[in-house]
Amino acid sequence: MAKFKKKSSTSQQISTASLPDIIFMLLFFFMVTTVLRESTIMVKQSIPKATQLRKLEQKKLVSYMYVGKPTDTKKFGSEPKIQANDAFIDVESIIQFIEEEKGKLAEHEKDQLTISLKVDDETKMGIVVDITQKMRDVNARKLMYAASRRAED
Repeated sequence: MAKFKKKSSTSQQISTASLPDIIFMLLFFFMVTTVLRESTIMVKQSIPKATQLRKLEQKKLVSYMYVGKPTDTKKFGSEPKIQANDAFIDVESIIQFIEEEKGKLAEHEKDQLTISLKVDDETKMGIVVDITQKMRDVNARKLMYAASRRAED
């Protein structure tokens, strides 16, 4: 009788030709979906809690102003400061800041600009009143106070 030899030396290799394509697709996906921080917050923030919150529909129509004590108290002092974008401004510069933000928008969106105030909960109310008065002078009537959700009891 004839002896038959078994073919046990067969090996199947996985093709890696499409691996670079998959890696670049993942890289592209994460580059597109990642949101980068627009400005560096230079004031201390402890946002107050709220009982009712409403989510914004269009975030591109929102400009943020941060109010609180500076994180670098040796350089900027310990009094509450107003931060708009990446710079500290005073109350008189709020009009210029709002006009610059309106200038970035299309003509039909300028009246829909919302100013979001993120105020530290230890900040006195006087500076917030000054900000709202300057906003009235430039006809920026949409104001939003940022808050975080209240912890459920």
